[in-house]
Amino acid sequence: MKNIVLGMLLLFVAFTTQAQEKKNKNAKHNIEVNGNCEMCKKRIEKAAYSVAGVKSADWHIDDHVLHLIINEEKCTVTDVKKAIAKVGHDTEDVKATKEDYDKLHGCCMYERK
Repeated sequence: MKNIVLGMLLLFVAFTTQAQEKKNKNAKHNIEVNGNCEMCKKRIEKAAYSVAGVKSADWHIDDHVLHLIINEEKCTVTDVKKAIAKVGHDTEDVKATKEDYDKLHGCCMYERK
């Protein structure tokens, strides 16, 4: 009887341990962010770095891709997208409000989709 209980307990621990999602401390993500110029680059990267857990943020003007390295124990990609949208730049999932977009400098106003 003791062996059966011990076996069931070990089986339970094995399943619960396997079910937990492991968070990556150096997760790499690439997200599309609309923008036009160097001012956009500074604004987008600053917004990304304002999120606790962002280790690296590098936005490329030519392909409009933000290369991120984040600690998934502290933040999510969605947190970063929301911060970027708050400063007026659209991402594929989170769009900036009209009010935030209208605050952008004239050269930074990209064609909204």
